[in-house]
Order: sequence, then C-alpha cells, then structure tokens
Amino acid sequence: MSANIYWHEFRSWLRSVFIWSLSIAALVLFFYSIFPAFAEDAALSNQLIAKFPPELREAFGLGKIDMATILGFFTLVFAFVQLCLAIQAGNFGFGLVSIEETELTADFLLTKPVSRFKIITSKLVAAISSLLVTDIVISAATFIAVASFNGGRTYDTPTLVLLLASMILFQLFFLSLGLLISLLVKRVPNVTPFSLGLAFGAYVINAFSGVFGDVKLEYLTPFKHFDPVYIVQNISFDTRLVVINVTVSVVSLVLSYWLYTRRDIHAVS
Repeated sequence: MSANIYWHEFRSWLRSVFIWSLSIAALVLFFYSIFPAFAEDAALSNQLIAKFPPELREAFGLGKIDMATILGFFTLVFAFVQLCLAIQAGNFGFGLVSIEETELTADFLLTKPVSRFKIITSKLVAAISSLLVTDIVISAATFIAVASFNGGRTYDTPTLVLLLASMILFQLFFLSLGLLISLLVKRVPNVTPFSLGLAFGAYVINAFSGVFGDVKLEYLTPFKHFDPVYIVQNISFDTRLVVINVTVSVVSLVLSYWLYTRRDIHAVS
C-alpha cells in the first residue's frame, strides 16, 4: 500500500464523509426525538401499524416486533439508515477508480513507480477508512439519541451493538460490487445514477422478498442479509445469509483486482 495515495484519497473523501455522517446522524436523532410520543401509548401505536396494508407491513418488517420498544423502533429507523449507507458506499465503489478515468488523470497516476495492485489497495483502504468514520459517527449519534429519548425504557445493549456492527459488512457489499461494476462497464461518467440504482434496486428486492415471501430473494439483497428485525428477534446474524454477503464482497474484490491490473487505461490525447 502507498501511504501517499492513501492519505490523498482519504482527504479527498473527507467532505463527502462529513456530509453523509452528519446527515444520517441527524436522521437518527430526528426519528428518536419523536419516539417518546410514539411509544407513549404502546397499544395505540401497535394498533395503528396493524391497520397498515399487509403488503406494506411485510415490506418494512412492521408488525413482527413491538415498535414501542427502543430496539423495535430502531428496526424502523435502521432500515432508512441502511438505505443511506448503501448509497454512500455505492458512491465510493463506483468512483474509486472511474473518477480518474473521467477526469483524465489516470494515466498520470499510472506513470508513477507504483504498481496497480498498490494503487487499488491504497484507494480501497482509504474508502473503507472513510466508511468506518461514518459508522462511528452514526453509532455515537445512536447511543446519544437512545440515551436522550428513551423515556426510562430499557433495552439490550449487546443487541444494539450487533445492529451497529453490521454496518461495515453491509457497506462493503455495495463498495465492492460498485467497484466491480465500474470496471466492467466502459465508462462511468457520473457515479450517482449507478449508486442510486444499485441501492434502490437492492431495497426493492428486499421489499418484494417480504411481500411475496420468496425465500430465494433473500440471497440477492444485503438488506435481508442484515435484516434488523431478524437481528433484534434472534440477537444474532443469520449466519447463512452473512456468509453469502461476505462471499459476494470477497469475490467482487478479487475480480476487481484482476480487472484493474489488466484494464486498458486510455492516455490523454
């Protein structure tokens, strides 16, 4: 790994990390600010959810857990957090190497006495470090929100930690898959449409999996691999789905390294 490339990449991501971290942290704090009113009448809250269409309840995992509890409410909040994290990680993955080709600076970097293996490794570690910063900020905001708005209600801390720990593996899926796709296509002029498509595509598959009860769809989306409702109910990950998630991430990274080291980088004419 090249320290110079790592720090250059890490600093280039800082503004994006700052915006994403504070935005998602604000989202968590906002949701929990309304939790006391939501949970004040637990029976009424659960009755309200029971009146939702069955398809809607299945799509968002409602009705499977008491939403008037700290962790039950967090399963709803965490679903939106995951969607934001998927878009952020997708942005990083799609832009990891494609941005230099788009800005026509890739040939300048590749003329330096650094192997392509070191280049992509340095960039990847910088991206993962940036995602970890976001995860730490969100975790801190979550504990602050829970402590501030719990209304005297207790919760299982290890379960909350387990939920928050799932974020990095969840993001690695979108980071690695985004990187692989960016190397498979000829050019990525703008990473945003690609990352939004990947994140919302996975989210829609997750919703259809709940609506139709099609178990096979669980294999296709990390939103099911790290389903917050399942984690809260079982106080553990679904090992089978987590293995699939990690396998896809590892295979995507291996293929990305192979493609990048053999990629034909066009020089500035």
